[in-house]
Amino acid sequence: MAKAHPEYKNILVIHFGQLGDVVLGLPALRAIHDHFADAKITVMSGTSTAEIIRLGQLADEQIAVDRVKLRDGNRFESVAEMGRILMDVRRRKFDLVIDLNSLYETNLLGFLSGAKHRLFANRDRRSIDRLSNFPVKPPAEDKTKHHTDRYLAVLEALGLNNIDRTVTITPPAESVENARSYLKERGIENKTLIGLFLGAGHPTRRWPVENFVAVARRLSKDPRYHVLIFLGPEERDMRDGLDEVFGGAAIVVDEMPLCDFLAMLSFLKVLAVGDTGPMHLGAVAGIGIVLLSELGSPTFFRPLIDNLRVLDDRPLAQITADQVESAVLELTN
Repeated sequence: MAKAHPEYKNILVIHFGQLGDVVLGLPALRAIHDHFADAKITVMSGTSTAEIIRLGQLADEQIAVDRVKLRDGNRFESVAEMGRILMDVRRRKFDLVIDLNSLYETNLLGFLSGAKHRLFANRDRRSIDRLSNFPVKPPAEDKTKHHTDRYLAVLEALGLNNIDRTVTITPPAESVENARSYLKERGIENKTLIGLFLGAGHPTRRWPVENFVAVARRLSKDPRYHVLIFLGPEERDMRDGLDEVFGGAAIVVDEMPLCDFLAMLSFLKVLAVGDTGPMHLGAVAGIGIVLLSELGSPTFFRPLIDNLRVLDDRPLAQITADQVESAVLELTN
């Protein structure tokens, strides 16, 4: 049962970051949403991540900010937009602001919001601690901790502890039905589906396409399996010619909205993927993940799921198709 906090009726939670950051912060958002059950919760995030928060049903209202446009757009227009955002926040009359990421600009926004209470993450060289006024100060950021635990540590000031560190998101029914129809039209709705995501956020972190082709050809020899190839917006330049490259070994799925992508992922048994946002989407969809990771990469950004296999014992380019196939098959059994 949620603890009553009559003084907190209208709460703003600021949660900026890339897709992976926001997904790893979902347990903190859920804890806030559940703990302050009688309050109105508004979550401010980037436009590219607002959809996953909506799908998680973790906010009563949302404020989506295009931070890239603010940074790279016309300077005068950006200043005007920042002013509009501030006026919108002040108009909503929040009584508590929780800044999970605690950046200079978001701390300043929280300070100027007019909220009586302000709880900011305590981040060395990233936050303006004097702008926070919560009576209990959260612990200093521990950079050895997993990202999810860093977000949850902020909530210790609210008396929230022992919070479940995992979240599963159910895609919209319409998106699920669209995915089911897609698979049925291709006669693979009853197959064990394995996904291969070719991107990795940056070209230097991508596993070679020819290696993915080798994995697809190996797996396609077993009639129980079918392979689906996925790409994101950052991999649009790779799309042309992929159908011919993979041939009959896999189906190359066209780019789709996030809710439809999440629904398609939910039909997979396993997704083999680099260290990128879709890895985290696969985790919240409840499927197995084979992570192709750089040698010596930190562990604090990995999904907190049991059905995770990490390949990081050698440089990325030296990970073999045999290793990936073996890890995939381990998770299909």
